[in-house]
Amino acid sequence: MQKLRNIGFILLGAFAGVLVSLNFQAIAERRPALPIEELRAFTEVFGAIKTNYVEPVEDKKLITEAINGMLTGLDPHSSYLDAEAFKELQVGTQGQFGGLGIEVGMEDGFVKVISPIEDTPAFRAGIKPGDLIIKLDDTPVKGMSLNDAVKRMRGKPNTQITLTISRKGESAPLVVTLTRAVIRVQSVKSKVIEPGYGWIRVSQFQAATAENLVKHLDNLYKQGQLKGLVLDLRNDPGGLLHGAVAISSAFLPPKALVVSTDGRAEDSRKKFYASPEDYARRGDDVLRNLPAAVKSVPMVVLVNGGSASASEIVAGALQDHKRAKVIGTQTFGKGSVQTIMPLGNNTAIKLTTARYYTPSGRSIQALGITPDIMVEDPADTVIRVREADLQRHLENSMAKDQPAPRVKPAAPTPAPSEMKPTEMGSKDDFQLQQALAFLKGEPVKSHSPTVAQSDAPKAKPTN
Repeated sequence: MQKLRNIGFILLGAFAGVLVSLNFQAIAERRPALPIEELRAFTEVFGAIKTNYVEPVEDKKLITEAINGMLTGLDPHSSYLDAEAFKELQVGTQGQFGGLGIEVGMEDGFVKVISPIEDTPAFRAGIKPGDLIIKLDDTPVKGMSLNDAVKRMRGKPNTQITLTISRKGESAPLVVTLTRAVIRVQSVKSKVIEPGYGWIRVSQFQAATAENLVKHLDNLYKQGQLKGLVLDLRNDPGGLLHGAVAISSAFLPPKALVVSTDGRAEDSRKKFYASPEDYARRGDDVLRNLPAAVKSVPMVVLVNGGSASASEIVAGALQDHKRAKVIGTQTFGKGSVQTIMPLGNNTAIKLTTARYYTPSGRSIQALGITPDIMVEDPADTVIRVREADLQRHLENSMAKDQPAPRVKPAAPTPAPSEMKPTEMGSKDDFQLQQALAFLKGEPVKSHSPTVAQSDAPKAKPTN
């Protein structure tokens, strides 16, 4: 089916995806009237295939593919999850799943790499955003659905798979052999980058991310009072909505509005505040032990084109409340909410049910968050795929009222030996060093006008 081969939705690792997910919920009992004429056409096609197709086809396969087509024809993020995919999604939100560790989509019938996940086989092998996977072992990818391609890339740990990759700027395909592994994503990392200044990185919003954030912040403050903090959300593809609300709540005043959602169904129209009622799972307030100084420490949020969905919620909330300066480059622009609706037989659908809005009412759908200070990473020469590039992406009716995003111009692709992943948090991390300079009241090097010292935040005195 051509439509299935052309789908452009994104999957994180195996199936998790660049998404904001509401809590799992059952499909409502409301049943719309069925279109009789269209269903008659469907049964005629079904019968023709069963009778005349060159090979026998199981009923289950035909129905499954019909459901798949119905969902993937809507937008890039709605999809059908069979039992295996549903299980993988549930496991993935807990921070562990099997595979190669790549975030992928589909373009022109090939698997397109959106981003490798840090500390995974794909990352270590040098897989790059924008790479097109054209063969899996000896099997051409052209003609496969994205689900089928992902299933082939998954497998038992310590088994190998060979990827044939087409990379822009290379005259011949690259052949890379990867060893599958159990992917355990450590969603929070931190360190003191120099006395008085902390760096904390969130790479994905999982079920335990807020709890881990508290532990890392507590450890930072045990090493001394902070004069400035960098929250690094670069290449964070998103995850769970309650995780984004919790991370925002860690730095915002109690009861501050974090994000609102709006859709057709009544239960999709909600407001989420910096309150345990909106971020705590099982009634446990994971933020109760936060160091008190976290609420007032001067902050920078680092973002880039790989910051999507839940990470954009956090950046937008802290930006709108003027709690932090956002530094980096334009974000991905994923402004829709997906709800996981379980079906029978341990399957589910992932359905786009709402758009989300920042506290000031901004929709970032297909636009993204524009940083307060644009700072390019000179080592980042990748031309990134954004939400607006995906087929059938939701339009943004507010786009005409918002300034056009400032997007990095295309840069020549260096030779493979020059394309080394940036080690985030290192002394060579240019964007982090500029964030640190801003917090210290020093000039910031960027393509935007240099920021004067008087524009930088001043640390509040502590008792």
